[in-house]
Amino acid sequence: MPATPDEHRAGFSASAHTDVVRVQQLAKVTSDLAAAETIYAVIEAAVNHTADAIRAAVTTLMLRGGDDLVLVGGSGLRPGVSAQWHRFSVEDSNPASEAARLARPILVNDRADMEKRYCSFTESVPEGRSVVCLPLGVGTQPVGVAGLTFDNGWLPGRAELDLLTTFADACGQAIRRIRAGQEAAERTRQLKFLADASAELASSLDYRSTLAKVASLCVPVLADWCAVDIVEHDAVTTLAVAHTDPAKVAWAWELQRQYPPDPDSATGAPNVIRTGVSELYEEINDEMLVAGARDEEHLRLARELHLRSAIVVPLNVHDRTLGAITLIRAETDRRYGPADLAIAEDLGQRAAMAIDNAQLHSQTRDVARQLQLAVLPDRLDDIPGWTVAAHYEPGGRAEIGGDFYDAVPLPDGRIAVFVGDVMGHGVPAAAAMAQLRSSVRAFVSVDPGPAAVIERLDTMFTMLQIPQLVSIVYGVIDRSRGQVTLANAGHYPPFVVRASGAVEAAEGTPRRLLGADPDDCTETDFAFADGDTLLLVTDGLFERRGENVDVGLARVRDAAPALAGPDLAAGLASVVASVYGADGDDDVTALAVRAS
Repeated sequence: MPATPDEHRAGFSASAHTDVVRVQQLAKVTSDLAAAETIYAVIEAAVNHTADAIRAAVTTLMLRGGDDLVLVGGSGLRPGVSAQWHRFSVEDSNPASEAARLARPILVNDRADMEKRYCSFTESVPEGRSVVCLPLGVGTQPVGVAGLTFDNGWLPGRAELDLLTTFADACGQAIRRIRAGQEAAERTRQLKFLADASAELASSLDYRSTLAKVASLCVPVLADWCAVDIVEHDAVTTLAVAHTDPAKVAWAWELQRQYPPDPDSATGAPNVIRTGVSELYEEINDEMLVAGARDEEHLRLARELHLRSAIVVPLNVHDRTLGAITLIRAETDRRYGPADLAIAEDLGQRAAMAIDNAQLHSQTRDVARQLQLAVLPDRLDDIPGWTVAAHYEPGGRAEIGGDFYDAVPLPDGRIAVFVGDVMGHGVPAAAAMAQLRSSVRAFVSVDPGPAAVIERLDTMFTMLQIPQLVSIVYGVIDRSRGQVTLANAGHYPPFVVRASGAVEAAEGTPRRLLGADPDDCTETDFAFADGDTLLLVTDGLFERRGENVDVGLARVRDAAPALAGPDLAAGLASVVASVYGADGDDDVTALAVRAS
């Protein structure tokens, strides 16, 4: 209904001069809105400054969140009103909800009309007051509503309503601008997070510890809580729970211990793992908590978490679901939306690929290790008259290595020993390694002399055109003569560790690698008494990146006295531990032989 002259005076002013002042004040508010950089600055200008400018009895600002309006600021509100109208649906029967639905101003000053249209709302408005609700922003999707009430049933005229609408539009534009900036900053943070997470996922093949680190990275960039569940041995295991407060993490683990997840649950991580389909919960309400609670205590604990919004995404790769990542917002008012879901699904895909790669690498490495161990000797501890200790460790790759070694007892009580290294990795190196080891054993049965064995190997390489290059050191220890006879084809010299602990490098006349042009082979004899130990190694034991080989060999010499002790296996383990560098990626082989 149109406003009377008296009602007009109850609004903006009681004089033309005051009207001008009020218009200027409202223009200043609009200017402040244009300069506002935070939502709080918008609330201050739209609520407190506007109330002063237009002499409203009550001024409120409500922002839209999904299908709800949320009261974010108010001036002149009676006690209890803020709590009652903190959050309500845009489908409710009240002027603010109608302004949001219809995207146009709603003006009411007729008590009978108000009771007819908004019966549940009428009790919130004192007798004699009018209500003006202005949608914030131009278009069909206002970002919120400004609510005003005036004494004496005053309603704005056309000019005044145009001015108020201009103010509301400016308010809506300021909120959209600030939110756009916040969303852009949030997307930047999320993209940086994805880059950091990708780097973390690529840094290690230990996917369990890596995913735990990624869960920690999610907090607080993507979530207040993050949990990672994976499928292992046909069962779902919670791999990580992350929160900024370690005490809350411990509490969450205890809660899960008391109330383990139901694998048949129709929602959450179990369901996502079964279906491979993401779940987005923009708003977690109490009904959902009640539905998911096992008992009253479980419900009480769930309510204490103050869960507000959640995302559960699968770890999908190659038509398999390896697990799920759960993100929860509990300590912020921000709700998850489709854009957040897209980021989370991107993270899930990257994490799934990392798990798949790690599992594939582990399986390949296990197969390679088993294949290699199948062609390496396994009965070195049962050679009469001799104590033999060996250490073999595949390199840091999943590929099969080329190191080989053996100790072969001879009928006359002597023992033939050798260590070799096929250059390269993979199936060709493994095939050459297996061929060489079996060939050496065959040649030993014909003539175990070092020179004879090396020369036959040269002949075999020439006849079969074996493409690999191979280094080998081969020796025969004769206890009765107290000597060891060695022949070396491109390998680093072995060491003789005396019973006293003195260490000598068994340097001989060098010759070319097997697979290079055939070369004369010269045998070299070294004294070898009871109590002495012969140590043969491959370069994977002592070589380190950026270090001179002589430095590595010196480390072997310095550690070798440990072999003079009574326990040869323990002594060899000590040598390996002292010499081997953790950054090595080559096979490591060490063989120690002593007369028993």
